[in-house]
Amino acid sequence: MNDNQPEKIVTPCVLVAVVSDREKLEEIIEGFIEIGITGATIIDTYGMAGIVRSRIPIFTGFREFSSSGHNANQTIFSVIDDEDKVRKAFILLEDICGNFDTPASGIAFTIPIGIVNGLAQEIE
Repeated sequence: MNDNQPEKIVTPCVLVAVVSDREKLEEIIEGFIEIGITGATIIDTYGMAGIVRSRIPIFTGFREFSSSGHNANQTIFSVIDDEDKVRKAFILLEDICGNFDTPASGIAFTIPIGIVNGLAQEIE
């Protein structure tokens, strides 16, 4: 390390993005790869509101009025150790999904992590 240059301190984080529209997932993954995010885990998840509407008798009547139904969301988890990539990921998500202001449209957030083992570029 050069004594004149401060060492860049990077706090890795987990980016969590819950995407309600399955059709947007491919575009998000392609965008992530373009900005250098090459590893992520994607799982099907269900929001509490969808389960309440479909399984609790008092709320089943509301299912007809719901635009989201009981379809699975896609939740993307990605450990990112570059602040610039995190910013670009949020811009990309907003460009593709909107700003998530509409109820049941999704959510995106980060969680800081203290220690990471196994963080390597998965796609060259």
